[in-house]
Amino acid sequence: MVASWPKSLDTLYGGVEFFCKRIGEITDNRFTIQPFAAGEIVPGLQVLDAVQNGTVEMGNTALYYYWGKDPALTFGTALPFGLNSRQMNSWLRFGGGHELLNDLLKQYNCFGVAAGNTGAQMGGWFRKELKSTEDLKGLKFRVGGFAGTILAKLGVIPQQLAAGDIYPALEKGTLDACEWVGPYDDEKLGFQKVAKNYYYPGWWEGCGQGHNLINLAKWNELPKAYQAAIMAASGESWEWVLGKYDRGNPTALRRLIASGAALRPFPQDIMEASFKAASETYAELSQARPTFKKLYDSLVEFRSESYPWMQVAELGFDAFMMRHSRA
Repeated sequence: MVASWPKSLDTLYGGVEFFCKRIGEITDNRFTIQPFAAGEIVPGLQVLDAVQNGTVEMGNTALYYYWGKDPALTFGTALPFGLNSRQMNSWLRFGGGHELLNDLLKQYNCFGVAAGNTGAQMGGWFRKELKSTEDLKGLKFRVGGFAGTILAKLGVIPQQLAAGDIYPALEKGTLDACEWVGPYDDEKLGFQKVAKNYYYPGWWEGCGQGHNLINLAKWNELPKAYQAAIMAASGESWEWVLGKYDRGNPTALRRLIASGAALRPFPQDIMEASFKAASETYAELSQARPTFKKLYDSLVEFRSESYPWMQVAELGFDAFMMRHSRA
């Protein structure tokens, strides 16, 4: 099993190790999976290809890395201005998302199951403060997946790099800004040493959904009990990764601010312009690509039904508790 993550990222790669450990425990070590970090067998951004062509049986990755093959793959990780982690879990399990994604993954000789989720991500590290959309023009920005297509409409020059390649590019000035996940990982990667302006929210990832991919032929060969073990352990790793980020991000954010990071919200005109550009992009792709439209229509309908309930219960409770926490 290859992963898109270096060993230094102990939550993303740690989730892969946790998954493999649980498979052994569930099956009394009759079924074992050996994990390999990014670069040990294949580069971090070639996991889907390695599983598809049978170089390895399994991989753990973010499907939006491969949006160039088909933009609809971005739904497997995060549609910009899409779903949060709770909504993503529900859409995949009960809203038809899992089935729709696997219809798409069949074209790549893969079966996929959700495994690991980052929760809402940060907007990234910028050398210079952003005042308006004008400051985005010509900005060389490492941004994961499909969001670069949207940001390009605002003048950004998007770059997609694996985790281990980001810091050197930022340090050398090849990048003006970068985003990864959030405080816990960003602190480990050291971005605050080069760029001090830390922006939020990462509107392109209301959650960052990872997937376990299995070569389709190998999946079909597995006994039903081992398929069930993969499904169960993937679900456990989904919770493990999200829980670890929710524990690590708050303290990491405090440390980053104490070390000099300037926490800043994206200006409202950047948020609105980005939302408009995203909506235009989705309309264009829905006309040109039936698979994208099918997934988009499913997600939008689910999101529309989900938010009123979350506004009543979740937002009402969280807003009250956050006010009292600050007090």
